[in-house]
Amino acid sequence: MGMVAASMGWPKDSYYDKLSSKNIFFGVRVLHPLKKNFHRLNFLSIKSTGDLYKSFTSDFRGDGGRIQTPFEIVSGLNIAKDEVAYQIFLGHTEEGTPIFDQIKGHFLHDEPVFNLTMGTANFQASIHEVELIEKVNVEQKASNDFVYLHSAIPVSKVEALEFDKDDYEQYNSIEEDMLPGEFVGDGNREVKSMNRLLFSTTKFPLRIRINCPFWEVKTHSETLNIQFMDQ
Repeated sequence: MGMVAASMGWPKDSYYDKLSSKNIFFGVRVLHPLKKNFHRLNFLSIKSTGDLYKSFTSDFRGDGGRIQTPFEIVSGLNIAKDEVAYQIFLGHTEEGTPIFDQIKGHFLHDEPVFNLTMGTANFQASIHEVELIEKVNVEQKASNDFVYLHSAIPVSKVEALEFDKDDYEQYNSIEEDMLPGEFVGDGNREVKSMNRLLFSTTKFPLRIRINCPFWEVKTHSETLNIQFMDQ
C-alpha cells in the first residue's frame, strides 16, 4: 500500500481510504528465497525534548539513556548478494475502478514520484516489469481438490496442506505471519484489521486445499494461481 502511494506521489497518511479493500485488493508472491534476521538497536530514550537554548543537557544528547529496540530485517539467503524480490498483484472492486485506472495509468507510463523503500529509508527498492493483465487472461476458479497457489493466502481460507516427500526441499519454507491489513482512515494509522497469512518464503507454490475461489492469472511468461490478502 505504501509503495503504491509513494509511486503515485500521494502525501503521507492520505491514501488509507483510497487503497482500502472496498476499492483495491493486494496480493503478493515471494520471488527469491527469504530469511529473517533479528537485531537489537541501541536507540536514544527520548522522554523529554528539553530546551537546547537554555541548557546543553537533553535526551537528544543521550542524557535520558538508551533503550534496546528489536529490529527485524528480511533479506535474501546470502545477505551479501541475494536480493529481496516480490511479485505484487493489484485488483479492484467496481467502486474502486476510477482509483485503479489512475494507478494503472501512472504505473504503465510514469516513474515513481517518491523514492521507494521496503520499510525504513535505507532499504531502497525499485519496480520492474509492470504488466496489465487483460480480463480475458484472468479467470476465477474453485476446486475441492489440492491446488498449487503461488501467492500468500489468509489462513482462514486454507483447509489442508499437502507435502510430497519427494519434493521436501520445496516445503521447508512455509511460514505463517500476522500483518496489518487496513487502517482506520486517512490520517489515522490505527489498525482496522489484521491479516493472518500463509505463504512460501521461496518462489515455489503452496500445495493446498482451500475453501474459497481463487484466480488463475496468465501473465506474458507463466500461469499463476493467486489469492488476494483481503478477500
